[in-house]
Amino acid sequence: MNAESGVFSTPPGHLLQLLLDGAPRTRAQLTAETGLARSTVRARLDALVGLGLVGDHADGVSTGGRPPGRFAFNPRARTVLAAEVGATHAVVAATDLNGAVHAARRLAVDVTDGPEPVLAHLLRSWRDLLATDDDWAAAPLAGLGLGLPGPVEHSTGRLNRPPLMPGWDGFDVCARIRADFDAPVLVDNEVNLMALGEHTSFPGVDDMIVVKVATGIGAGFISNGALHRGAAGAAGDLGHITAPRAEDTPCRCGDSGCLEAVASGTAVAAALRAKGLEARTAADVVSLVRMGNAEAGQAVRQAGRTIGDVLAGCVSMFNPAVIVVGGALAEAGDMLLAGVRESVYRHSLPLATESLRIMPAQAGANSGVIGAAAMVAQHVLSPAAVNDQLS
Repeated sequence: MNAESGVFSTPPGHLLQLLLDGAPRTRAQLTAETGLARSTVRARLDALVGLGLVGDHADGVSTGGRPPGRFAFNPRARTVLAAEVGATHAVVAATDLNGAVHAARRLAVDVTDGPEPVLAHLLRSWRDLLATDDDWAAAPLAGLGLGLPGPVEHSTGRLNRPPLMPGWDGFDVCARIRADFDAPVLVDNEVNLMALGEHTSFPGVDDMIVVKVATGIGAGFISNGALHRGAAGAAGDLGHITAPRAEDTPCRCGDSGCLEAVASGTAVAAALRAKGLEARTAADVVSLVRMGNAEAGQAVRQAGRTIGDVLAGCVSMFNPAVIVVGGALAEAGDMLLAGVRESVYRHSLPLATESLRIMPAQAGANSGVIGAAAMVAQHVLSPAAVNDQLS
């Protein structure tokens, strides 16, 4: 293929993909990398600069005459609104296209109230964030990303029979949000977005499992550097895999013997209440552990072992490089992680665990909104989306 034939095969949206790594490049470097004619590269760059997605960093090294311009991706060209909703709380944030958080708020919500009041609360909070006087608030809105605590059909943004979320089944979340914001809206399971957020803390890791242990238990899978949703978007439903020695324990999903029924924060709290301890939530369990309560510590470690028993099968099948464990119950410290490690290393194949790292979550409380922002950015910065803006 000669340089000119690349005019049609490398439109501006494809050229942008080279610049998303953040490294500034001159026109000459981009010409060499793409094989396009210099005039074509210039035209493509002009189009991207016009959108604000690329900035001209005129600091290149010159060999005489006018210094060559250096062009780089401009993540502050757009603002992303993101939210992660749990069973009893939510985090809303405004970020740039790289997921850098401009502003964030933690909200008290109850998903059992139904979609209308919960989404109305999120929408008000997003509008409040945009009402600030900061420079970033004036940037055009790229889109909105939302994580919800139930099975989500990603292509439509609708939940499918979510346990303990009355009124949410089949509700058109995207349409409700677009009624207030004229921008792309993407919805996914909250743990999938946590996985995307955690993945940003592990550069170079292409295969990992992220586990959230809180009111329920879920997992997100990063495979070959991308989120793996599965054929119907149901991948990662770790909490409803049958756990060893849990056959008769009823689960909120209507089945029995699920991992979530015996090892979630809710399940551990119930077991401690049965022993006379005051524990209603995962946070109560964490408080007991931090106060040195031996029974609570043992219960959390056993929960980790049970989770590890289920994860061992995932490790043998999926062969991740890293397992990340987060969520409310993980805040109990090393107890949960120690139990997970104990079971995984005991029951998985040696080849799969030889270099496997099992670690606490790294991205902090904002991992879900960082992941939601990454989901939106991947969508709006795709070659097709950028080329559509220019057409």
